[in-house]
Amino acid sequence: MSPTRRRRRPAEDVPRGRARVAVSILDADLGNLAHAVRRAEREGADRIHLDVMDAHFVPNLTFGPKTVKALRRRTRLPLDAHLMVDEPGRFLDQYLDAGCDSITFHVEVREPIEPTLRRIREAGRAAGLSLRPKTPIAALEPYRALLDIVMVMTVEPGFGGQAFMADVAREKLPAARRLLDHKLYGGEVHVDGGVNRETAEIAGGLGADMLVVGSALWIEGHDMGREIRLIRALADEGFQYQLNGGVPPTPRDAMVTFASLPRAEAKRLETAIEAAGVPVLLFRAHDDGADAVASTARTRWDLLLPASAEAAVTARFGDLRATLERERA
Repeated sequence: MSPTRRRRRPAEDVPRGRARVAVSILDADLGNLAHAVRRAEREGADRIHLDVMDAHFVPNLTFGPKTVKALRRRTRLPLDAHLMVDEPGRFLDQYLDAGCDSITFHVEVREPIEPTLRRIREAGRAAGLSLRPKTPIAALEPYRALLDIVMVMTVEPGFGGQAFMADVAREKLPAARRLLDHKLYGGEVHVDGGVNRETAEIAGGLGADMLVVGSALWIEGHDMGREIRLIRALADEGFQYQLNGGVPPTPRDAMVTFASLPRAEAKRLETAIEAAGVPVLLFRAHDDGADAVASTARTRWDLLLPASAEAAVTARFGDLRATLERERA
C-alpha cells in the first residue's frame, strides 16, 4: 500500500442507523459488472439493486438471469431484483434460481399478480410490488397481505440519471408505510429514482427504509463509500426530525432483551413471536440461585429481538409475556 493512500475502514465496521442503501448497477461499467458489485460491497452498500428491463415494459434493455447468477458468485450482499418486464411470472423461476434474495415487479403488468407474489414467498424470498409515478398506491391494496416490499418510483422507470419527483415521494411514501403497518417486522418501503445527497433527507423524512441509489454513486472521481455514508446519514436525519420527534432512529441491527424466562416459558413465547414474522434469538442467561446448576428449572433464558420491532411486539405479545412471568413467579 502506498504510504500516502488512506487505509479504508472495513465496511462491516461502519456503524449503521435506520436507513439502508441499495446500490443500483444500471449506471456502472456494464462491461465489468463483477468489479462494480465488489466495489459497491467494499464501499459499504447494504444491497445490490438489479434493474432488469426487457425493452417492452420499458424502452430500455439491460440484463437477464444468467448475468444475475454470475454476479451472485461475486458478492455476499443480498441481491434485490427489480423486474421491469411484461411477464414476470414467466421468467420468475430463472431469477429465483439465479439467487435473488428479493424480487419486486410492477403492479401495472397485465398478467395475474397474486400467483407470482405467492411463488416468491414460497421460495423463501421477499416479495415486492413497484408502481410508476402516476399509478395510485391504492392499486397495491388487494395484495397487501403478500407484500414484503413496496417500491415507490420517483422517476419514470427505464433509465438512470433522472430527476427526483418530490411531489410523488410526499404523496406515496407515507401511504406505502401505512400499507405495511400490519407487519411487525420486515416490511420495507423502497424509494427508487433520483436519490442522492440532495434528496436523501426528504426520502428518509417520509419514512423510506431502503434508498436505491444509482447514478450518484458512479460519477468518476467520487468517493463512493463517502457518498453512501452521507446518503444514509441524511436519510436518518430526515427521519429523526420529521417522524421521530428529534430522537435519533433505532439502528436496524440493534437487539433488545424482550423477556427473561425459564426455558419452557421462553420457548412458548419464542414460538408465538416467530409465528408473527419477527426473528428471535434465545440465549441461556443466568441462574436464579446458588444451587441452580443442579436444577435446570431455575435456569433463565433471554429472548432477544430487533429493537425496531420492540414496540409492535410489546403491543401484540405484552400480555402473554406478563402471563408467563406470573407463571414463573
